[in-house]
Amino acid sequence: MVKKANDSTGAAAENAAGRATGKDGRGRLRAILRGLDQEFPEPECELAHGNPLELLVATILSAQCTDERVNKVTPGLFRKYRKPGDYLAVAQEVLEEDIHSTGFYRNKAKNIQGACRTMLEKFGGNVPDTMEGLLSLPGVARKTANVVLGVAYGKAEGIVVDTHVIRLSRRLGLTVEDKPEAIERDLMAIVPRERWIAFSHQMILHGRRTCNARKPLCDRCVLGEVCASTDKDV
Repeated sequence: MVKKANDSTGAAAENAAGRATGKDGRGRLRAILRGLDQEFPEPECELAHGNPLELLVATILSAQCTDERVNKVTPGLFRKYRKPGDYLAVAQEVLEEDIHSTGFYRNKAKNIQGACRTMLEKFGGNVPDTMEGLLSLPGVARKTANVVLGVAYGKAEGIVVDTHVIRLSRRLGLTVEDKPEAIERDLMAIVPRERWIAFSHQMILHGRRTCNARKPLCDRCVLGEVCASTDKDV
């Protein structure tokens, strides 16, 4: 279970910062946050959406798929399906065809319909605005829940940990963990809560624009001087 927000203060935070960032870890973390603010002063989610339901569906579709591809699919999808009941009014095979190009379309269609069914049965057809409520929806784990809570509702309940955040957190020396839950726990312990939402998007954007998986653009990286993996690939 991820620690509560008050774990980001006191001994737990100090231990996590020391373990993850080494000597003068706090100073290096501040430099990382300054660099991200410089690069992305107003970071936003790149998934196109107009309401919490659209964001939830888009986030489910983004698993193992680029936001660019998802954004090509969702305009037509959202014109066709405007509320939870609309997704349940068609056979799963029809929804599969509509989202086919995002990959893993069978599981995604099943999860979208399952989430919509649960929303109608337990939440009055609304997308839950709590971590507990979102995690009760089929196909929704902490990453998706954190995206919806942060972007749609402005609630900082955790930090989004996707493939980019996993890679950057390790390269920057913010964690030595490799599992999303453990990485999120380490990040929550050292990053101030009021920064969790923006930090999530900044890390994702930096991973897409600069610190990519195969050939990171270290020569143009604003975090080069404080990156723990300048001379090695983590």
